[in-house]
Amino acid sequence: MPMSIARVQKARAQARPKLVLAAQTSRSARPPRKAPIPSTHVRDCWPIVQLAHIDIPIVTERLAGIRHKILILSGKGGVGKSTFTSQLAFALASDENSEVGVVDIDVCGPSIPKIMGCEQEQVHPSGGGWSPVYIMDNLCVMSIGFMLPSPDEAVIWRGPKKNGIIKQFLKDVDWGSDERPLDYLLFDTPPGTSDEHLSIVQFLRNSNISGAVIVTTPQEVSLQDVRKEIDFCRKARIPILGVVENMAGFVCPHCHSESKIFYPTTGGAKAMCEELGIPLLGSIPLDPQIGKACDFGQSFIDINPSSPATKAYLSIIENINSLLDSPKSQ
Repeated sequence: MPMSIARVQKARAQARPKLVLAAQTSRSARPPRKAPIPSTHVRDCWPIVQLAHIDIPIVTERLAGIRHKILILSGKGGVGKSTFTSQLAFALASDENSEVGVVDIDVCGPSIPKIMGCEQEQVHPSGGGWSPVYIMDNLCVMSIGFMLPSPDEAVIWRGPKKNGIIKQFLKDVDWGSDERPLDYLLFDTPPGTSDEHLSIVQFLRNSNISGAVIVTTPQEVSLQDVRKEIDFCRKARIPILGVVENMAGFVCPHCHSESKIFYPTTGGAKAMCEELGIPLLGSIPLDPQIGKACDFGQSFIDINPSSPATKAYLSIIENINSLLDSPKSQ
């Protein structure tokens, strides 16, 4: 037995130099290494930049007629960002002279079809590409949710596939016409600063993003992530239109007293906006009817015109439009 072990060890010792020599030979046969990737503000987004730069001119031309392109962002999930996007779209479309579109780029959690009452619809080809789903004559939606065989189907995709579907939503969808160009195109994004955010920023690089609306709730655990979102916008050079504080208190419909469900221990969105020099667009109180309207895909503002939340939504829209029309945003 000891002899056999010794022979094995001797064989390994004799083979090792040959293996090293083979490795050295294979290295010498390789082509020289490429120069290092140039330094950028966000090095991790380089692969997406490489994929996107060819399509940027096409996207820019496709979206050239749209007046305002607005990103709806949130640092934390569950703050009502998609709810806000849908109700903002309904409210903007209540003006018959406005053409409104919504792009759901929350690829792994597409809730816009459910919230906007078009869950059973499908995307159809048209002469100009894909035709978005029209909820009203002047309100259209595009989401990956229309392409899933079931609402319960999970989308388990890595960055490149997410990047690909977002590119198609921008490049291949018929967003209005020369006769009826969109006035507003709202982008409902996932929480945080991930692949989808990098993709949309790169594709819209030359399309003049009008600005971002950041949604939060009053408590500090949400605000600390919003600060990261604000930092992302500044590094990506996205104009920040302002912050919306959602679920800001609950007014009892019977006694009309207000309760702070999510207590603003650090002063809420107002204190944060004052600290960072960002406009507070408004605060929307909790209203059980908002959740009910979303479950049934309805416009909360149309159903509850006298609600304090409706007044808050209308005030926020007025503030957004005044910022969009100001010379600074042009």
